Amino acid sequence: MLEGTGTSRAWLRELAVALVAIALALLAGALLLALAGYSVRDAYWSLFQGAFGNIYSLADTFLNAIPLMFTGLAVAFAFRGGLFNIGTEGQLYVAALATAITALAVPSWPPVLAIAAALAAGAAAGAAWGFVPGLLKARTGAHEVITTIMLNYVAILLTTHLVKTRFKAPGPVDQTALIPAAARLPELVPTTRLTWAIVIAVVLIALVDWILRRSAWGLDVELIGQNPSAAAYAGVPVTSRTACIMAASGAIAGLAGSTIVLGVLHRFITNFSPGYGFTGIAVALVARTRPWGVVPAALLFGALQAGGLSMQLFARIPADLLTAVQGLVILFVAAPGLVAIVRRRRRARTPAAHEAHEANETCVAHETRDAHEARDAHETREAHETRNAHEAHETVRKRGANR
Repeated sequence: MLEGTGTSRAWLRELAVALVAIALALLAGALLLALAGYSVRDAYWSLFQGAFGNIYSLADTFLNAIPLMFTGLAVAFAFRGGLFNIGTEGQLYVAALATAITALAVPSWPPVLAIAAALAAGAAAGAAWGFVPGLLKARTGAHEVITTIMLNYVAILLTTHLVKTRFKAPGPVDQTALIPAAARLPELVPTTRLTWAIVIAVVLIALVDWILRRSAWGLDVELIGQNPSAAAYAGVPVTSRTACIMAASGAIAGLAGSTIVLGVLHRFITNFSPGYGFTGIAVALVARTRPWGVVPAALLFGALQAGGLSMQLFARIPADLLTAVQGLVILFVAAPGLVAIVRRRRRARTPAAHEAHEANETCVAHETRDAHEARDAHETREAHETRNAHEAHETVRKRGANR
């Protein structure tokens, strides 16, 4: 009971911090808009109307948030395992192409099987692309930040090359043919592009949360994230787990690309992502790397995206100024999350460091005591040998005198 009360209080405290951060960000944005000579009231009213004004605006907010739920969850999961997956952009690209190719290859399959096969192909492609930097990290120590950044460029350029040379549909645009209707995700709200992808995202978030809190594999992930040396001492196979964590993170990110192809674009188009993978890093920070925290964080970014277009159209806010206001909101909201992650990691590592220091001191003390005991035993043995030699010498001398 007390533990549940403490958890509720911590959650309420974090919610209050997030709300204060949003309020400060909007205040700073208002000051920026006023200094630039624009109406703060008109700008923020357009922002609200564009994000939540009617069912279509709300659907657009959710539509923008869905890819960020996947990429934010992927980054958060890797964070929990002590890894920084910056490669979600590349992972969603290879997954999107794999999904489109698979959907085009099964035009006569029933809708359920076609969608499942396309999603599975996308997840597998993302997992394979994430497994590579995970394996390099585990076997060679290559930092995942460097390898995932490089693989982003490889993925984007490779998919572009494959579409141009192998899978391009007729026409001037570098894109595949339209996937069959049976492989498309059905709409949740008619005449909008909001599909069942949001249900897939929420179910996946619930699954990841359960794995991290209730499963033995999730406990291994948490142990590796807090202290890999302690995890290895406890018997956790750190090398294989590290590669699997990055593969799982890549699979989650890959579903972002899959759902975009199956639910929005209905084909693969080169350079289709506006940076979903990189924005997912900010989403994970705002969410404090908690799976369920990804939902409101992604909705915040989705609202900024949907409302930003309305600000441009109706309040006549320039795109550059709009980007600056959105950046202020992201900065104010994400900063407490980054600080919380750093503090939590330091708290997790400090006890382990103290234990290692105490264990080292104990080991040194034991070695010193053993050295002293060995030296005393050696001196005692030498004393006995000297005494025996003197006794033998006296015996020989007495025998010579008697003769």
